[in-house]
Amino acid sequence: MLLDRASLLIYRLVLWLAFPLIWLYLLKRSRKQPEYRLHWTERLGYFNQKHIAYGLQSDTRPIWLHAVSVGEMRALHPIVLALRERYPQAPLLLTCMTPTGRATAHELYGEQSGINACIVFLPYDYPSAIRRFLHTFKPRLGVIIDTEIWPNCIAECHRQQIPLVLANARLSQKSLNGYLKVAPLMRVVLPQLAAVYAQSGQDAERLTQLGAQQVQVMGNVKFDSRLDPALIARGKDWKTALKRKILLLASSRDGEEALLLQHLGVLPAELLLIIVPRHPQRFDVVAELISARGLTLIRRSQWAGEAMSAQVLLGDSMGEMAAWFSAADVTIMGGSLLKFGSQNLIEAAACGSPILLGPSTFNFAQASSEAIAAGAAWQGDDAAAVGQQALQLLNDDVRREQMGQAGIVFSQAHRGATARLLDELALYLGERLD
Repeated sequence: MLLDRASLLIYRLVLWLAFPLIWLYLLKRSRKQPEYRLHWTERLGYFNQKHIAYGLQSDTRPIWLHAVSVGEMRALHPIVLALRERYPQAPLLLTCMTPTGRATAHELYGEQSGINACIVFLPYDYPSAIRRFLHTFKPRLGVIIDTEIWPNCIAECHRQQIPLVLANARLSQKSLNGYLKVAPLMRVVLPQLAAVYAQSGQDAERLTQLGAQQVQVMGNVKFDSRLDPALIARGKDWKTALKRKILLLASSRDGEEALLLQHLGVLPAELLLIIVPRHPQRFDVVAELISARGLTLIRRSQWAGEAMSAQVLLGDSMGEMAAWFSAADVTIMGGSLLKFGSQNLIEAAACGSPILLGPSTFNFAQASSEAIAAGAAWQGDDAAAVGQQALQLLNDDVRREQMGQAGIVFSQAHRGATARLLDELALYLGERLD
């Protein structure tokens, strides 16, 4: 018990020792993303008063939702819509950790969206910064999406009696092994969460093993995301205009583009390869890689959706993934070809795109295995197998149709997590907020 308590003090000491390195890290990231130079005061818990007042009502404490970056911020969408429907007058406070996450939040939940949430960075996990954040906004409830464990934030919310829950929580075996190295710290902070709502039984078991209490299996809210009809129509229009078979590498990670191009070999004239990198700071790097291989390239930022003859289309835009999935005949999920654990395949399945996975899927282990079992996805042992399967599948219209329909059925069958989550959150919020 003494070791457990001491672990939090050690964590805080290490955090303070790392304080100068944080700003060096931000400066380094800002070389490729200048947005990392903005809003530094928020990362220490100091907020602009005009910004705070925007979208918040002084007589009602906000519901606070946290999502680290783009994927998690998009995963919040069904939760935010459900909260706005059940509690239409409640102010919403959204926090994130990255500039791209913040931009996504403004796109989905800012003033122009009609949701009109207040959007700021969550301060770094220093006790004084967290206290300033909580004192400024006074949230009535905090909801952290997926699995972010900030010990001081959890401890301070517990001390101030602000319910803080972990929602849509997932924990791979790899992540569990990492967290077990600081098990004493986890045993201190995780029991201070008001509740943990896990995606699957396996996630719940691992979180419990780590020290979490009040763990319930809730399902994955990402299945409840509503597809934007305008994006679906845009993708179908692209498909009609291009008049070619389309292979999509979606949300690719560093090294995967070169690996796939190597194993695809010479691209057939009737094939268009679309590559959409996961991180926007890699757009230029990937463009240079494609050109260096002697392939003709056009970027989304230079293309208006008309017919064209380029061999590769680089998706250097944000917020159009549903359109890419709708245009594709076959989708290869990025993050799965190398040891990144895969990106989320649920939206691709919902759009009816046949999905190919590489060997690394630990971030979405259950969703991947269930999609494979449903016939919506196929998994290869390496990038070579995935590339070969892609070329075969592009020539098999019947099998592509079967996999696409299986994906739609698969995605629809797993909906409902958001409604279950809202019923649980009502325990802290009540049925209405005055």
